[in-house]
Amino acid sequence: MSVPLIYTAAGIFLFLLGTYGLVAYAHLLRKILAANIMGSGVFMAFIAVAGRTPGAPDPVPHAMVLTGIVVTVAFTSVALALAVRIARTSSRVHLSGRDEEQ
Repeated sequence: MSVPLIYTAAGIFLFLLGTYGLVAYAHLLRKILAANIMGSGVFMAFIAVAGRTPGAPDPVPHAMVLTGIVVTVAFTSVALALAVRIARTSSRVHLSGRDEEQ
């Protein structure tokens, strides 16, 4: 197995793990963490694609990963701020369609 293939497989695994966490759990922090794991999987796949060419690696996927990291940090900070706001206003951190009192 080559190194880019290992990175691609790990990236796909992380993306699928994040997708499962996003769908399976109702807790807001777990959903935010799952979205970050999905992003890490995409970044690993981009790095694997950048390293496949012989010679010098392609700089465009590396620049996309750096831009993606900045976007991920911004997404995480906004999502955490929204989670805190939801927790303060509704006294819940779970997303569910039914009320807990019923």
